[in-house]
Amino acid sequence: MSLEEAAPAKVNLFLHVTGRRADGYHLLDSLAVFGPAADILTAAPAEALSLTLDGPFGAALAAEPDNLVLRAARALAAAAGVAPRAALTLRKHLPVASGIGGGSADAAAALRLLNRMWGAGLDDAALRALAAPLGADVPVCVASTPARMQGVGELVSPGPRLPPCGLLLVNPGVPLATPAVFRARAPGFSAEARLPAAWPDAAAMAADLAHLTNDLEAPARALCPAVGEVLAALADLPGALLARMSGSGATCFALFATAAEARAAEGQLPALWWRHGGGLYGGAEASLHAPSAAGV
Repeated sequence: MSLEEAAPAKVNLFLHVTGRRADGYHLLDSLAVFGPAADILTAAPAEALSLTLDGPFGAALAAEPDNLVLRAARALAAAAGVAPRAALTLRKHLPVASGIGGGSADAAAALRLLNRMWGAGLDDAALRALAAPLGADVPVCVASTPARMQGVGELVSPGPRLPPCGLLLVNPGVPLATPAVFRARAPGFSAEARLPAAWPDAAAMAADLAHLTNDLEAPARALCPAVGEVLAALADLPGALLARMSGSGATCFALFATAAEARAAEGQLPALWWRHGGGLYGGAEASLHAPSAAGV
């Protein structure tokens, strides 16, 4: 019997670079949400550990000798004291190197899925401890619920209560390497954000977020002018409350009052861009499994 787990996109509603440690790692402050697009990971019993890649973006990972999913599986097996045995298949719907934590979401999905399959019985805190060495975005992806992420990604706490809203994700088809974006960032740091306990509606949330920034957006636009083109197109969409880049790019998002508005806006953008609109992961209007754009 096989098991299945969604690995939803991680979207940074804001991202402040607040400092830098002596070892060179940057300190961050961000509010992460999840959806509406996702990779899908399945696992079936097997005598050894293996990973098959398919889906629209599977080929982009085929040359990697040690996918994050396999590293997560081995880390969990070691922690649980079990042999790493599973036939894993990753259907890759999220663009690679795109600022929405695709690889991190996949690794977190592997931890959740194999924790069930192998009967390891680890709670979220234990899974986050295993996730931290795998990458800065992996701990926040373990629960895949809206959360504040700080430090180098290892500090995860509840974020404000979010109102119903829609997100439209758009990627111009150009990968951006995170180290290059950080290297291109101007000197200086931002303060930690002050957030309310909750927002009454999407418009109020967008108004507050507009006073915050993604500190990696300017260097990403300099390295990849297509980011600016996407942001301009998103800002012009009817009903768009906020347009911003996620993570280190090049994926950008527009915030809408409803998931239906976000889905309707997809068709107004160039067909060559990857795009997916809908609700947040776990919400009543989420549509994680439905392909929504050319090549997806």
